[in-house]
Amino acid sequence: MIKVAPSILAADALNMERDIARAVESGCDWLHFDVMDGHFVPNLSFGPDLCKAVHRRFPELPLDVHLMLDNPEKYLATFAKAGAARITIHVEIPGDVGEALRTIHSLGCKAGLSVKPGTPAEAFAPYLDACDLALVMTVEPGFGGQSFMAEQMEKLTALRRMGFKGLLQVDGGVNAANLPALAAHGLDVAVMGTAFFRAEDPAALVREAHGL
Repeated sequence: MIKVAPSILAADALNMERDIARAVESGCDWLHFDVMDGHFVPNLSFGPDLCKAVHRRFPELPLDVHLMLDNPEKYLATFAKAGAARITIHVEIPGDVGEALRTIHSLGCKAGLSVKPGTPAEAFAPYLDACDLALVMTVEPGFGGQSFMAEQMEKLTALRRMGFKGLLQVDGGVNAANLPALAAHGLDVAVMGTAFFRAEDPAALVREAHGL
């Protein structure tokens, strides 16, 4: 079964509560919360206040927070307090990746690690024992609506060959057409943005993912 984590980056900003409620009604498993600083990636998105508001309104919905920041270590406690269930950072940050992952665990959250498309799967290797989740970006992070980079799926099988036992997650251009191939590569969690929030029947999309 592939879990579905709709990315609110693709939701209607003026109707966020409505769109998240629809995602919950559709049977989604998590809600993906993209945080961008305009430096690590060329875009700005959401902050901890929105995370806190979403958690207050939908307390049973696990929040999957993806920090695309140069200095995520400064915000780990803030997002944990705001209601994050999982916090993912990037291996490409200039700071101490291992220490940041340990901090996430100390705050009571699951820890995730992500790589951009240009970063090889081997970059995960030093940190696999400290990760609950490995996130493979299948677009260049920063903006929604990009085309899926199919070659990135090989990183999923590479992670399993390296002995990773945690959850495998993909973000970027995921839709109904590529879900079967992702399942074949061992995907556990699909982050879906445009394909989910613009779907005529998002519940059917969730059922399809759950059936793989």
